[in-house]
Amino acid sequence: MKPGKIGVADHDGVNVIKMSGDVRLTLCLSFDAYIEDMFASDNFCAVIFDLTEAEAIDSTTLGLMAKISLLAKARGEDQPTILSTAAGINRLLECMGFAEIFTIVDSMAETLSADVYLPEGDLDECRTKTKVIEAHKILMDLNDKNANTFRDLVNTLENC
Repeated sequence: MKPGKIGVADHDGVNVIKMSGDVRLTLCLSFDAYIEDMFASDNFCAVIFDLTEAEAIDSTTLGLMAKISLLAKARGEDQPTILSTAAGINRLLECMGFAEIFTIVDSMAETLSADVYLPEGDLDECRTKTKVIEAHKILMDLNDKNANTFRDLVNTLENC
């Protein structure tokens, strides 16, 4: 698998987040910082995820994606759109309950581009642990299956 990358772009308030390769925890701090900046922007209006080049996405990244959807909903915005063409990624999204909080499509009329790629951050252990716990709690709140799947992980991380 190719190393994971998260590319981002702002097209007049429509934020494109393009994931490629094996997207992992090493990007969680920079991804979360981008999320904060994105929602602080005055021209924010929508989010489109392009997962057509993603080979794998870990649960921390999925939790941060769900955070975006929940923050958009809290602001009264439309739910984000996910463009995904890979059967494995689509099964993962379905299993996590993303069909309830995202519009998932397998094609778009326009090509999506990313201007900047988020850096892999130095994995500050305390900050990373906090983000991992937050992301998994968000996933747990989506449905009972996720709650059962991630309960032990969250409890272990909170108690160490």
